[in-house]
Amino acid sequence: MVGLFSGQEHQQLRAHCRDISEEGIGLLVAADLPLGDVASLTFSLPGVLQPWDVRAVLRHRRGYHYGFEFVALSEPQAKVLRSYLDDLERADSEESPGRPHP
Repeated sequence: MVGLFSGQEHQQLRAHCRDISEEGIGLLVAADLPLGDVASLTFSLPGVLQPWDVRAVLRHRRGYHYGFEFVALSEPQAKVLRSYLDDLERADSEESPGRPHP
């Protein structure tokens, strides 16, 4: 979910995650969003019970694919995200079960 404030108006938009890193998140949003806006992003990582509510700045746009830079993750959030990303990298490595070896 993407929350935006424009003047007195507050918008809640549904979004789909396209990619994620320690620095930010790529979202597919069916809306016209201006670069530089600060948004409130609410999302959950697999295996994490509590949804996260983080602030992010809209830095990039290509069509309806938007790149948001996290403003400040808490240290516990950053640690969980690093662990999640490390697990993804191991799952994609050549040594993963089911992957052919050269």
